[in-house]
Amino acid sequence: LPAKVKRDLARKKANFYIVDAVSIARRLGLGGRTNTVLQSAFFKLANIIPLEDAIKYMKEAAHKSFFKKGQAIVDMNYAAIDEGVSAVHKVDVPAAWADAVDTNPGDAEITGRKEVVDFVKKIMIPVNAQQGDKLPVSAFVDAADGTFPQGTAAYEKRGVAVDIPEWHPENCIQCNFCSLVCPHATIRPAAMTDEDAKAYPGMKLLPMTGMPGYQFGVTVSPLDCLGCGSCVQVCPGKKGEKALVMKPFDTQLEQQKYFDASYKFADDPAVLAKFKPETVKGSQFKQPLFEFSGACAGCGETPYAKLITQLFGDRMFIANATGCSSIWGGSAPSMPYTVNKEGNGPAWANSLFEDNAEYGLGMAIAMRQRREKLAEIVRKFADSDYALVSEPAKLWLASMDDAEGSKAASKALTAALEQAVKECGSCGCELDALYKKALAMKDLFVKKSIWIFGGDGWAYDIGFGGLDHALATGEDINIFVFDTEVYSNTGGQSSKSTNTGAVAQFAAAGKSQKKKDLAAIAMSYGYVYVAQVAMGADYNQCIKALNEAERYKGPSLILGYAPCIHHGIKKGLGTSQLEEKAAVACGYWHTFRFNPELAKEGKNPFILDSKEPTASYQDFIRSETRYSALQIAFPDRANVLFGEAEVQAKEKYNKLKKLAEQ
Repeated sequence: LPAKVKRDLARKKANFYIVDAVSIARRLGLGGRTNTVLQSAFFKLANIIPLEDAIKYMKEAAHKSFFKKGQAIVDMNYAAIDEGVSAVHKVDVPAAWADAVDTNPGDAEITGRKEVVDFVKKIMIPVNAQQGDKLPVSAFVDAADGTFPQGTAAYEKRGVAVDIPEWHPENCIQCNFCSLVCPHATIRPAAMTDEDAKAYPGMKLLPMTGMPGYQFGVTVSPLDCLGCGSCVQVCPGKKGEKALVMKPFDTQLEQQKYFDASYKFADDPAVLAKFKPETVKGSQFKQPLFEFSGACAGCGETPYAKLITQLFGDRMFIANATGCSSIWGGSAPSMPYTVNKEGNGPAWANSLFEDNAEYGLGMAIAMRQRREKLAEIVRKFADSDYALVSEPAKLWLASMDDAEGSKAASKALTAALEQAVKECGSCGCELDALYKKALAMKDLFVKKSIWIFGGDGWAYDIGFGGLDHALATGEDINIFVFDTEVYSNTGGQSSKSTNTGAVAQFAAAGKSQKKKDLAAIAMSYGYVYVAQVAMGADYNQCIKALNEAERYKGPSLILGYAPCIHHGIKKGLGTSQLEEKAAVACGYWHTFRFNPELAKEGKNPFILDSKEPTASYQDFIRSETRYSALQIAFPDRANVLFGEAEVQAKEKYNKLKKLAEQ
């Protein structure tokens, strides 16, 4: 407890009570939902109204709120109300608490980039302590242009999880699936040399498969983990035994130091030469440049964003629509997007809800024009007789539009220009002035990766006109849609992405219309790269689509199926990756890629990746309360709409099959 709370309890001679709401909620099947237990405990102690009346009103409210989700849910909440009343325990307040001493978190040792440390101390800590209104204007001098530094979420270390994954190396096959699916980037592989491993004698390690002289470990950040268990769900393990097991938070704190050490082993060139970064396994040896966001535990959206930053983050620009992805992506005062060892990371910005595609398109056009002006300057270097600069200039011009090629060429050109400036000695000649001008623009040497992020409420509905315009321009942009099939951030309203029969706000009796086929609209242009992915269904297809989309010299649209808390997954949101797999297996969602480059080679540009559905469509939708609620409230209507939805899904798959067979 904070010192102030301890002082208040002791000095005011307060009655102090506790209730183990976490254990009660878990035992009753409510998972991490402790609010009902705590509410009934409050009414027992507060004496605002007679306890019998409070229990009656709470149970009436529970029935009204949850009867559409089934009697079992209602009964769980009834039991939570009863147990919350009986499980309250009084705690004697120690007299010493009256003199508890404050510790100022701003005085704690904080290390890192100076601009980040200053921001954390001056702004983030006070704001998180709800003291933001007391900050003077002078505290924001360094942020006068409206920009906040990246990587500040790493300093929050909230420690909110009840259970944390514990790694059992004897059952590990070193697949890195756990790291891939983690919504908060709190579990990561560490690959280090045998020599480096000697510095961590207490760290669990294995000889690394395929890398003699290297050790492999899986590290977890207990203070950042949200305890969703998604990593455990996907872990293949060995002989029926998982390599990850959820254990109480207090037993895992010792692992924090090993996680913190893992940063220095990310992006090892030798490891990435063996395990290519464009593969599932190899990508996870790269540092995620999106970490520790405030997304829901088990979120289906953030694993996509994290993976994209591992693939392209050191040269990314992100235009983000308002919605969940702007909330977990950039809520003040902390920023989960971060930088690598060289200080490079995604540049992120959020405009309005409805104009995000235009916003990102503007970024792309501006970047293209700026680089074209830079290329005009570099061509003069290439045409000169000064070999020191002319050869690196020619190399850069040949590779300026190639991601990896431009990185290597940029380093060579930068070094040559810096040497040329020294040799010129500020002679004042035309080339000397151009050398300095080019160096002032060196941030443009590496080809940038322009991404536009948003949810289905933006892409299918409010921002569709802009999205369509951006795609039609033919500009080299990449659009990723986190498709939750509802307006997630505002509480679960129906969108044009909502499927037939789903219950949502504005569709309380189940949506009557079929889901808008955004992918088909985009494919109709013929020159837009289009893909539908579901990470949990096919890791390889997902990462292949992302790489193909980014390489494509033109507009790309990727729709990613993202299970959401509003879906009411009965097994819990921690199973979101398994839910994605189930969605594809039953034909609810399909995975495919439309690559215009293949058409130029005389091949069919459409590739259907998902197999013929084999699982039950009806069983799948009834496993989520957004559908099963309709079965309870309007059973006849549910049977009709669910039947229509299944027919629509089959018709769509058959259309996709025909496209693939052309």
